[in-house]
Amino acid sequence: MWVIFAFGSALFAGITAILAKIGIKNTDSNVATAIRTIVILIFSWLMVFVVGSQNTIANISSKTLTFLILSGMATGGSWLCYFKALQLGNVNKVTPIDKSSTILTILLAFVILGENFTIYKLIAVITIGAGTYFMITRKKDEVKNVEGNKWMIYAFLSAAFASLTSILGKIGIQGIESTLGTAIRTIVILIMAWIVVFVTGNKNHVTKIDKKSMAFICFSGITTGLSWLCYYKALQDGQASIVVPIDKLSILVTIAFSYLFLKEKLTRKSLFGLCLMVLGTLSLLI
Repeated sequence: MWVIFAFGSALFAGITAILAKIGIKNTDSNVATAIRTIVILIFSWLMVFVVGSQNTIANISSKTLTFLILSGMATGGSWLCYFKALQLGNVNKVTPIDKSSTILTILLAFVILGENFTIYKLIAVITIGAGTYFMITRKKDEVKNVEGNKWMIYAFLSAAFASLTSILGKIGIQGIESTLGTAIRTIVILIMAWIVVFVTGNKNHVTKIDKKSMAFICFSGITTGLSWLCYYKALQDGQASIVVPIDKLSILVTIAFSYLFLKEKLTRKSLFGLCLMVLGTLSLLI
């Protein structure tokens, strides 16, 4: 059953990237992240009361709460970097790097969680790594544009924080209902996101957001909430080294929608890289 939730997470995550890309086109990425988090917080706590897990809050251990907070902080860092990268770069370039967090997650799951590391996972790591390389390789004239390459730094930081999120989240949701764990983590992310907004002095940008951008930002918050609920339910019941790769298949949804709505096209090299990433991900299910 957890496999279904993992694929559901991938679907909603793929849609989120496109909605967010449109929403932050004329909006500061940090402000957009903070607003999205409000939507997710409301959505996640509604789900907590729907399933009735609010009555178990008093039973949460200090260890669980600590790891949920750390996971929330890692998620906040990943989001801030990811949406900054989306604002600066092409979706078809940013997304592959973000999804390459699968590699680090597999390694961390082996070292920290003690999950088995098979020959299939080794092949997957190599294949996904090669696929990511082919998807982000650019022309020589693009490489010289240092200012235009900042998105890559943010994308790699996003991937690193995302890997930590998965591992810390896996530990944090042991012995707690996944929906409640997601809601608690969201509080941490909300606080972190708004601190960044005030520190960077962008709080005044909130009133300058046009209605269209605000709508897309809010919709991306809803799809993120749905993705999270599916993801952490799958993570609670399944292996992190398998749940995470399935979730990363959202790249297929993202690229399909980026072609339809953003008119972004893949080169032959990028398409080959995408095939390698998908092949490597699917090999983890063997």
